[in-house]
Amino acid sequence: MPRLPLWRAAHPEIILEVIGTDVILELSPGTADVAIRYSFAPPPGLVTIELLRDRFWPVASPQLLGPGNPIKRPSDLAQYPFVDALWTETNVHAPTWQRWVSMAQRVDDKVSFAMAADALTFSEELHAIDAVVAGQGIGLFSDVLVAPELASGKLIKLLDLPLPGLGFHLAYALDDPRQKIIDAFSQWIFSVR
Repeated sequence: MPRLPLWRAAHPEIILEVIGTDVILELSPGTADVAIRYSFAPPPGLVTIELLRDRFWPVASPQLLGPGNPIKRPSDLAQYPFVDALWTETNVHAPTWQRWVSMAQRVDDKVSFAMAADALTFSEELHAIDAVVAGQGIGLFSDVLVAPELASGKLIKLLDLPLPGLGFHLAYALDDPRQKIIDAFSQWIFSVR
């Protein structure tokens, strides 16, 4: 999103409409020409190119962490409240605290599912991120989504134990009548990523 002014400067003749939705829009003339789909595997039935894949890290605000309680292993997180963002139950690849705890148990036998059982849960991931930035707990977030907060120091990664994330797939329908515009956008997005 922050790079869209570069697209508009490079192609002022092409009208751009950004449709932000969790609903999967049909890619057809008159509806949408191109999509960036966030999924574990490429969406079927479309031409797709994976732009990048994220990872989900346990992160917190430095304000939350006390100087006398260093986090050296996964079980050390139990001393803090957890913040969670809801994912659909049908998404088996969803980066949830339950999946992270299951992975962490392989390296730390003191890790328990009870750690995250009473997490403060948000239906909107951006609200969960705001809560963690405000020091309300530890979150499990995409390194792509919280990159600005990590770069600024508002959030820090707590352990080198990320969950695999999902892919950002550029997708479009084969034989779209606006293929020249799609090709221009595809070339541009690869030049700025």
